[in-house]
Amino acid sequence: MGISRDDPVVWLVAALAAFAGALGVIGSDALWLVPLGARLAHGVLPDSIPYATAPTHGWHDVPAGAELVFWALYHAFGGLRGLVVAQAAAGAISFVALAAGLRREAGGGGAVVFVPLLVLAGSLPAFVVVSVSLFSLALFSLLLALLESEARRPSRRVWLAVPVIALWGNLHGEVLAGVGLLACYLVLGRARREPVLSVGVLAAAAAAVFANPQLWHTPRYYSAVLHSVVSEDGTGLWKPLGTGGFDILLVGAAAILVGIAIVRGPRIRLWEGVALLGLAAATVHVARTGTWFLLLASYPAARALRLRAPRRRLVAALAIVLGAGTVALLARGPADPGSDSLARLAARTGGPVLSDAILGQQVALFGGRVWVDNPIDGFRRADQRLYVDWLAGKPSGAAAVSHVAYILVDPSSRAGRRARHDPRLARIAAAPGGVLYRRR
Repeated sequence: MGISRDDPVVWLVAALAAFAGALGVIGSDALWLVPLGARLAHGVLPDSIPYATAPTHGWHDVPAGAELVFWALYHAFGGLRGLVVAQAAAGAISFVALAAGLRREAGGGGAVVFVPLLVLAGSLPAFVVVSVSLFSLALFSLLLALLESEARRPSRRVWLAVPVIALWGNLHGEVLAGVGLLACYLVLGRARREPVLSVGVLAAAAAAVFANPQLWHTPRYYSAVLHSVVSEDGTGLWKPLGTGGFDILLVGAAAILVGIAIVRGPRIRLWEGVALLGLAAATVHVARTGTWFLLLASYPAARALRLRAPRRRLVAALAIVLGAGTVALLARGPADPGSDSLARLAARTGGPVLSDAILGQQVALFGGRVWVDNPIDGFRRADQRLYVDWLAGKPSGAAAVSHVAYILVDPSSRAGRRARHDPRLARIAAAPGGVLYRRR
């Protein structure tokens, strides 16, 4: 990318993203990878979810690479700190790629700071909350930087997109967004001049999606994810765009970036425009897709901006302060995302546990068993529905209790409030972040 050690603006942007990641908020889509990674580390490719008592036989484990990485980091850094290190590193890689790409587009160095700040503000959860999507955060930015570079000066380097897609496909399902972005560039930005090369790269990239341990079973995995109950209900990570605080920030940042690109331009290339329209539609359906929209919109916005570069000494000083803050946060480690003590207690009972997502994954981390948890697409649809209804505190989910011996819940959650008044349950322990019940 042509980044030199004396380029403080790029390193400031990277330090900012790393600091956000080091805040270390453990999400509901992170801990489950560690126990699965342990099986992979011992040479066993799971065909079911080993810590779950509900039937999962025949599950296709496509993101095995992510599980192995999470397991290795968890043990290398003494627990959850390893996952936060990964989040901070992914954010830094994402913003290094973004800043390096924007520096070639921007009319002034100030845009290389201003535009990533907008991206960070509009997609704060993607950078702060630790989840398996951290891999996509880094790889989408790297792929985008490659394609924008190719759009300026076409070369054979576009073939680098194929190994990026192959790696990505072993880590996270958002690789499909990467394939869509690549298709937009090749079909609308390259095919007219180099049709053979464009078809070849696109075909190779599509084949690369299958380059994971599940090979030809890969489509079944994606079908299960896209047709899961949470996906169809639009809950959890699949929530549509709404009127919450983070959604408003996302829409505001997107409006500013697109507004700059249009009013001061237009500076949007055809392939970028089509990709932005597709990502905008996807964001309305699934709000977290907005991160990819903001990253892509950054490039045409940077072309239109003319901002004076900040002082190098000030930028360098801020980068050092943020770097020191990141190290301090990582040394401290993340807060308990649920209740370690109760999860250990529930795991020691040996009985199946019904639990909120994070608490249940903590039980699995400590060698216990849960009925249903993430990855929820691995379970039968009827069990998914029952579990999701139980999480929502609906009467239709009450039957989930009959499948377990213990219930571990956050008392402030909907399931926790319902459990408090459930006559079938006897409270046996409580701690900050959780209450453990035994089924009578």
